[in-house]
Amino acid sequence: MSERKATAQWNGTLKEGNGTMSFTGYNGPFNFVSRFETGDQTNPEELVGAAISGCYSMFLSALITGEELNPASINTTATVTLEKDDVGPNISKIALVCNVVCEGLSQEKFNELAATAKEKCPISRLYAGGTATIELAATLK
Repeated sequence: MSERKATAQWNGTLKEGNGTMSFTGYNGPFNFVSRFETGDQTNPEELVGAAISGCYSMFLSALITGEELNPASINTTATVTLEKDDVGPNISKIALVCNVVCEGLSQEKFNELAATAKEKCPISRLYAGGTATIELAATLK
């Protein structure tokens, strides 16, 4: 279907270094503090949250539209939890909170469609079932 690209540049050590992440329409800084403490820059987990909340909202919209309804708005917030286990940092949970305005959509049908979107949106599938392979081409210069 399509391929999309994003890039990251990191300079320096883990704690003292800094970097930028870029993709269409976005170029932002990140560092150790913004990822593992509290900082005013972004971090990979926020981008994961943006990816899944956007994907979920679009998938839910498609499902609602398939019921011949017109959602006025779908607002989804993802809270991504980064914890540490015996291997190192890992994403342990992604909590989605979604608010929908859609005339004519019953609570029962909404609950069904919301659960389906959580299960079947491409980003959810990636995290839940490992649907993608990760290929690597690494070069030391």
